[in-house]
Amino acid sequence: MKSLRSYAVFSGITVAYIVLGLQLYDLQIAKGSFYSLRAATQYRLAGFMEPHRGLITVTDKNGDLFPVAGNQPHQVVIAVPREIKDIDTAVENLSPILGMEADAVRKILGKKGSYQVLLKDPTPEQAAQIAEADIAGIRMDEQEKRLYAHGSLASHVIGFVAPSGDDDSTVGRYGIEKQFEKTLAGTAGSLDNGTVTDATQGADVALTLDRQIQTEAEKILKKLITEKHAEGGTVIVQEPATGKILAMASAPDFDPASYSDSPLKNLTNPAVQARYEPGSVFKVITAAIGLDTGAITPDMTYYDTGALKFDDGTVIRNWDLKAHGTVTMTNVIEESLNTGAAFMQREIGNAPFYKYVVNFGFADPTGIELPGEVGGNLKNIKTHTADIDFAAASFGQGVAVTPIQMLTAISAIANRGSLMKPFITAGTEPTTVRTVLTKKAADQTTTMMVSAVDKARVAHIPNFTVAGKTGTAQAVDFVRGGYTKDVINTYTGFFPASKPRIAILIKLDKPRGAPLAGTTVVPAFRQLAEFIIDYYGIPPDNLQAEPVVQ
Repeated sequence: MKSLRSYAVFSGITVAYIVLGLQLYDLQIAKGSFYSLRAATQYRLAGFMEPHRGLITVTDKNGDLFPVAGNQPHQVVIAVPREIKDIDTAVENLSPILGMEADAVRKILGKKGSYQVLLKDPTPEQAAQIAEADIAGIRMDEQEKRLYAHGSLASHVIGFVAPSGDDDSTVGRYGIEKQFEKTLAGTAGSLDNGTVTDATQGADVALTLDRQIQTEAEKILKKLITEKHAEGGTVIVQEPATGKILAMASAPDFDPASYSDSPLKNLTNPAVQARYEPGSVFKVITAAIGLDTGAITPDMTYYDTGALKFDDGTVIRNWDLKAHGTVTMTNVIEESLNTGAAFMQREIGNAPFYKYVVNFGFADPTGIELPGEVGGNLKNIKTHTADIDFAAASFGQGVAVTPIQMLTAISAIANRGSLMKPFITAGTEPTTVRTVLTKKAADQTTTMMVSAVDKARVAHIPNFTVAGKTGTAQAVDFVRGGYTKDVINTYTGFFPASKPRIAILIKLDKPRGAPLAGTTVVPAFRQLAEFIIDYYGIPPDNLQAEPVVQ
């Protein structure tokens, strides 16, 4: 009898262990993935696993920071598919509330994963209806969405975030949002065998852009485009001594919060991603090369007949179709003579000219911290040996550069021959790429540019010496080849010329009627320069009596 009781007790304990073992198997193995996903969902919804995206900030002259890309909480309707007990009933109840086709709702609810977003930013009525329906596996949640408080300000630099395509997360597209995706995004948390790893929050990215200068540059550019009926344009403001970018604006631009409303071509950054033939602004590069090699001097003369004929029959003429007689190299820059630039290049020689152009940085990207930057196109003088190609390049036709390359090269002249790497993130140490000119050649080139401004008077600012150069280049015909009747206007320069603080490039694409740069971008340059002088309180460097202009 005793043995029977012992056997019964032993059997009961054995059965209990078997039942317990089956339950543990069901929990840990058979349903392990379910509970793991549910736990992960709960932690994610509680905010433990989602990192906050870092801010993007701009600054002002006092060093204060202003967020241009931040985060804002918003409501979402989510589904946890594994918690939905009756998918047909859920679809039937949800479809009219969400205003979605039943098949679309069913497709979302049928997806695998810890959770799916059904609707972002539901109306108060929709939120109330979701709560009242009390559908298992359907709930309200709060997520962060990217906020661009200043609208389209610096949109080409900032970029935007968009769905990743893999899940409901977002990733940076274009601009700083893309360039610093890993920095801004942080790292999501995880749940592994009951151990929670908290999210690593995204870090902020501070830009060198000055909010006031950026705002003024965009205002001036958009007004110029409207008044001249142009297709677009670009403005860049830089410190020549450091390479720091204070403003970078292009138009047409876009609103990062509603980027999908803009055509794809508006999303790329023309300042670093669009090549163009710069035209006569390139003449100062040619002059600088000639001065540095000793091939020319500022007072060297030649006789201008108004035309220069090459062996293949091609004829180069001056923009005004006039002959200017005996002129100096300084006169060539003052009058912007095509034949004079070609004369300089011929004195320099083809091989040295190409070497210097590359050394100025026109072949390769500058390395600025922005995605998609391209280098220049020097094919016509790299692979061709015809003198006409080099002559055309001397005044900025037949070679293509980006606006950031052009301004960086001009800044090297302002910086007495030192080429600086442009940068747009705060805290970056200025980097000298290389020396491209002697100080003497850089100073002589600056003097020639100042003379051009003083003679034309359009960019002249009272009590300041300003160095500058215009460019009106024929726009390339990408369909038929050759050139169109449209033009691209450019003006680039720096001030005060005796100790340059600021360098500016303004480019205007295809203004109606093909006007000269002197009537479009030059007045805009002066307006922006005067704003910056007043904003920074830059002291004058030329207090001599100003001539009276009648």
